[in-house]
Amino acid sequence: MYSTNQKRHLKLNNMKKMIFRFATLAFLFLGFVACKEKADKKSISSEAGAAQPMESTEKAQVGGLALYTVRDAMTEDAKATLKTVAETGYQNIEAAGYADGMYYGMSPEDFQAYLKELHLRPISTHQSSVTLDNAEQEMADAKAAGFQYFVVPIPPMGLFNYDNETNTMSMTGGAKNLAEIIDALGEKAHAAGLQLLYHNHDFEFMEDADGIVPIDYLLEHCNPDLVNFQMDLFWVTKAGADPVAYFEKYPGRFKIWHVKDMDDEGKFAPVGKGTIDFAKILAEKEKSGMEYYMVEQDMTFTMKPLEAIKVSHEGIKNLGFN
Repeated sequence: MYSTNQKRHLKLNNMKKMIFRFATLAFLFLGFVACKEKADKKSISSEAGAAQPMESTEKAQVGGLALYTVRDAMTEDAKATLKTVAETGYQNIEAAGYADGMYYGMSPEDFQAYLKELHLRPISTHQSSVTLDNAEQEMADAKAAGFQYFVVPIPPMGLFNYDNETNTMSMTGGAKNLAEIIDALGEKAHAAGLQLLYHNHDFEFMEDADGIVPIDYLLEHCNPDLVNFQMDLFWVTKAGADPVAYFEKYPGRFKIWHVKDMDDEGKFAPVGKGTIDFAKILAEKEKSGMEYYMVEQDMTFTMKPLEAIKVSHEGIKNLGFN
């Protein structure tokens, strides 16, 4: 039998052992919780890290490309060409290959789905075949393909002329007639949920036989709620006009630009390899109303188009386009 003091001492030892065991268990439990939290954070960080490359890739994509530049490659293999366009770093595209209700041989819906797969956005489409009679169908197809802008690239319905001998462009019918047609197309585009733009070449900036500068007439007489413009910076420069002067006179009317350079001989050149003062023009983009721009080079001469678009992509980044 234990004495009273021995019993007290034994009881105290047992209590100490219990406290020690409890503290040990508590320490182990807290350590487990801390490790789990650390593992969870690491997992979240790892997941975020896995998503990071896609985010950085999207941020690296800038600018748009007018697919007219790579039209031959698009005819040969549209899907492979679009993949190269995306890999080059372009974010947006402008089509120039509508025929028989399809874009580059794909239905509007399939075309949009493939662009989405490549993380390319359909912004605008050049539809040179549009008339007052087929506009509703062409615009419905453009809408189904996901485009925002329906662009009339030349005076439509047989009004455009090209002289092979002199390599010059012109139009028939006069500025008033063209303005009325463009306004009517603008109404149809609005009804279809699209925005209509008219794209210029050089002849619209030159006086016609009646002493009228067609682009000025269109800007002053077409309904600005229905009709705006895609300014081709090369052709404006080629005509001897000043893009910035037009931004100042007609602010907010030039929703998309075609960005292409001009060499010393007056020929097309990759962006940044020519003489056009893009910095001066870009400084006034807010005044112009520009929402998107599309790199374009009608002819690439000794350089292959798929190579030229890479040079131009570096050019737009160096010039501060984004």
